[in-house]
Amino acid sequence: MTLSAFRNLLLATIGFAVTFWAWNLISPLGNDFRTSLGLTHFEESALVAVPVLVGSLGRVPVGALTDRYGARVMFPLISALTVIPVLLLIPAKSYPALLVVGFLLGLGGTTFAIGIPLVNGWFPPGKRGLALGVFGMGMGGVALSGYLTPRIHRYDENLPYLVVAIVLAAYAVCAALLINDNPDRPVPQSSLGTRLGQAGRLRVTWELAALYAIGFGGIVAFGVYLPTYLENAYHLDTTDAGTKTAGFAVVAVIFRPIGGWLSDRVHPAVVTAWAFGGVAVLAVVQAFGPALNPTGTIALLLIAAGLGASSGSVFALVSRVTPQAQVGSVTGIVGAVGGLGGFVPPLLMGAVYSGTGSYSIGLMLLSDLALAGCVYAAGRMRTVGTTPIDTTAPTRTGGAFPA
Repeated sequence: MTLSAFRNLLLATIGFAVTFWAWNLISPLGNDFRTSLGLTHFEESALVAVPVLVGSLGRVPVGALTDRYGARVMFPLISALTVIPVLLLIPAKSYPALLVVGFLLGLGGTTFAIGIPLVNGWFPPGKRGLALGVFGMGMGGVALSGYLTPRIHRYDENLPYLVVAIVLAAYAVCAALLINDNPDRPVPQSSLGTRLGQAGRLRVTWELAALYAIGFGGIVAFGVYLPTYLENAYHLDTTDAGTKTAGFAVVAVIFRPIGGWLSDRVHPAVVTAWAFGGVAVLAVVQAFGPALNPTGTIALLLIAAGLGASSGSVFALVSRVTPQAQVGSVTGIVGAVGGLGGFVPPLLMGAVYSGTGSYSIGLMLLSDLALAGCVYAAGRMRTVGTTPIDTTAPTRTGGAFPA
């Protein structure tokens, strides 16, 4: 490993954090928007979920473009473009306008599919789990948003958007000057559609995507909806709820590299299974609505730890089974499904709460999904990853789904 490897890891992690802060700008202010615009709980849930949807789907083409053009081009480009929707939040004063801007803000959530192939290219297989886990700490941008956005908003309602826009612009300049792709990086010559088709035909792509939808999707879902949950279920104010959400995100961030580090020493599927098993038990505890201090707080923080560790271990598995030239394409699909795993729960939780006045059903569904992921990882996924998959194999063999 060289100084260049660590420099690019640091820059990728910072870029991931900054763009994630932008991606999550609406969520900490969701209750304020609901109050000022007279929104229902479901409309508020839709507002905070739209950037998640767009950012998730956008990872598919962005990942494939990163395979072709490299992170040196894509990181500064996406960071600079994200400045536009951030600034558009200033004049957006109606619900339809906020939905449109939230759609555009989803661009910030695509940088995950840029950083994974960049880091993967600079680190050897035995170190990738930890390195990818460190990169994954950039999802701490959710914590930055949860903690800083409501506090800055108290001084001036437009100040958070101006601050984030400036930070994004500064990072875009630094990224253009300092990020380098590994010179030995294989550059695919086939079309974007061909590469996505090859990645999409691999069975393991969708298996990993399903596991990541539970792990990372859970983190995203809690990140965007936990402020609303804490305000409604425990009657916290916006600032206090944002602070506790930041604490949840920090724990998830810390445990992501731990999950990657463990995966360098134990099979990543084993780490994933244990992490999901813990989440399944703790989600049941939280479904019974315990007092926030201390039981609810402990349960939520341990859920964050389990989800964070599983996110690190799943991508350690991605790096183990995916050929280098296809890492961006597979990452894009896996990351997209993972992000979509964070899109549905806020809508579901909002609908359940509006209909029943309780979040118990939603939390029990999380427990069921985590338990399913635990069983699948412990069974099927332990047999995957001893040999990289041949992406040139016919679609009916080599681990691919039948056409």
